[in-house]
Amino acid sequence: MSKKIYLVRHCKAEGQSPEAPLTKEGHLDAKRLAQYLSNKDIDEIYCSPFLRAQQTILPLSHETGIPIHADRRLSEKVLSTCDLPDWIEKLRRSFDDMTLKFEGGESSLEATKRAVSCMDNILKSNRETYVVVTHGCLMALILKHYDSSFGSKEWEKLTNPDIYQLSFDEHMQSKITQVWHEKSLL
Repeated sequence: MSKKIYLVRHCKAEGQSPEAPLTKEGHLDAKRLAQYLSNKDIDEIYCSPFLRAQQTILPLSHETGIPIHADRRLSEKVLSTCDLPDWIEKLRRSFDDMTLKFEGGESSLEATKRAVSCMDNILKSNRETYVVVTHGCLMALILKHYDSSFGSKEWEKLTNPDIYQLSFDEHMQSKITQVWHEKSLL
């Protein structure tokens, strides 16, 4: 049985905290995402517990009646618990050195392992088509897991929202296709 996962980066938000809501534009994009995904025969929805991720997929859940399964393994990677003025450079480095870890944070390898454990659970289920909503860095790490050429340059090109379709054949070989980028979809 082939499987398909629509991996979604949340819409534009008012901040980075777990409680940060979507912006007005983000809410509009969430409705557009629902329109796009509503005809994809979605079986299940998995989502980061962060508010911005939940609000991104809520319109689809309402439209289809499919419940949202919040999973903390889809939460954004913790780069550090300290304020890092050069955080972008440190994040770039963490794509090249997957074991690099900053104070109070997790390595890219640790974040990838937790995210992929969620993806593996999804792929073992008996359904075919899923939506998985997460955050930019974690999304990039998931994509890097399935395609090693995906790195910090590709992470920097991700938009809010963004969607990649991961297709898996019966041997669990994956194919990755970007299906949404900024406003190019509609």
